[in-house]
Amino acid sequence: MKLLIVSHTPHYRASGTIVAWGPTVREIDRLSALFREVVHVAPLHEEPAPASALPYESPGVRLESVQPAGGERIGDKAGILFRAPGWVRTIRREMADADVVHVRCPASISLVALAALQFRRQPRKRWIKYAGNWSPEHTEPLSYTLQRAWLRSGWTRGTVTVNGEWPDQPPHVHSFLNPCLTDEELEEGRCAAAQKTLGDSVNLLFVGRLENEKGAGHAIRVLERLRARAIDAKLDLVGDGPERGAFETLSRRLDAEGAVRFHGWLKRTSLGALFASAHFLLLPTVASEGWPKVLSEAMAYGAVPLAGRVSCIPQYLARFRSGKAFHADDEEAFVDAIAVYASMPSTWKAESMRAVEAASLFTYGRHVENVRALLELPSAGEETPA
Repeated sequence: MKLLIVSHTPHYRASGTIVAWGPTVREIDRLSALFREVVHVAPLHEEPAPASALPYESPGVRLESVQPAGGERIGDKAGILFRAPGWVRTIRREMADADVVHVRCPASISLVALAALQFRRQPRKRWIKYAGNWSPEHTEPLSYTLQRAWLRSGWTRGTVTVNGEWPDQPPHVHSFLNPCLTDEELEEGRCAAAQKTLGDSVNLLFVGRLENEKGAGHAIRVLERLRARAIDAKLDLVGDGPERGAFETLSRRLDAEGAVRFHGWLKRTSLGALFASAHFLLLPTVASEGWPKVLSEAMAYGAVPLAGRVSCIPQYLARFRSGKAFHADDEEAFVDAIAVYASMPSTWKAESMRAVEAASLFTYGRHVENVRALLELPSAGEETPA
C-alpha cells in the first residue's frame, strides 16, 4: 500500500542528505511500517538545516519536494498564489496511485490538498490530522478557521483527528493522541524520574521556538519572580528564533543571566539529560497549537508540566492529574504553583510519577496500532494488498 502525506514540514539539504523537523521525521519513520511506500509532499528550503532536523531512517519514505511559500509579510502570502499550481500538480500526480492520503493541517499547502481531494473519489481512505487548536478562543489566521470549518463539515469524506475532546464533535472527527516517544526513551525516562527529587533548587526547562507567542519571555520573568522570593531556581531554554537576542537582553536586565542558559536547538538525543534534570517543563504558550509534544517528552522523565491554558492542554493535564495550566500572562500563578510544589515535595513527586505513567500513552508503537485501527488496515501478519 502507498501512503501519500501532504504537509508544510520544512525539509533541507545537509551533507547531501534530505533532513526535516525531527519530531515529524520520527513519526513518519514509524508509520512507514504500515505501508509499502510513503511519499511525503512537502517544501524543500535552501537555507541551512537547524540542529533539530533529522534524516529519514526508513528506506520506504520518499520526499517529493515542492517550492516553499508563505510567511508573515503580504508579499510572502501572495507567493502562495504563484506556488499553488505546482503544489496541485504534484499532489494530484502522487494521489493517482495512493491507497491512503494523509493531510496534516493547518497550512496553506494543506488547504490546497483538501481542495484536490474534494474533486476526487479515490483514494477512499483519507486521514486529515488537525494539529492546531480545534477550539481557539482568540483571533487566528483566516485560513485556519476555513480549514477547521471544512474538516468539521465532512466534505473531505475522510477521517479527521484532533487534539482534545470538544462539544458537538461530529462522528468523523476523532480525538487522537500524537506520538513522540520510543520504548527506549520511555524506559530511560522512567529510570531518571524514579531517582529525581525536588530539594532546595528548582530546575525549569523551556523547549520551543524562542518567541513571545510560545512564552519564552514569560518563562524568564517567572524565573526572576521566583528568585525575588528567594527560591533558588534555574532555567534552561532549548530552541532558537529571531527574538532570541531580545530574550538574552531580558535575562541580563532582570539580573537573571547567571541562572539562564540558552542552548539553541538540540538534537533529540541531547535532550534526555535536560529532561532528566528538570523538575518542571515550563511552557506559558499562547500559540494556536493542540498538545505540544514536548510536554509528553518531558513528562516521560518526570518533569511536571506547567503550561499555558490553550486548546486541550487543561483537559489532558486534568486527566493525567499532573501539572497545571494557567493563562500565559498570569506569571504570578506559575510562580505560586512552583512555590507550593517546592514547599510540598511529596506532592510534586506524586505528580511527577503520574506524568511518567501518562507518557506511556504517547509511544510510537501505540500510535502505529491506533492508526492501523483508525484506517482499518490489515493487522500484522495479514496479507497487505500491493
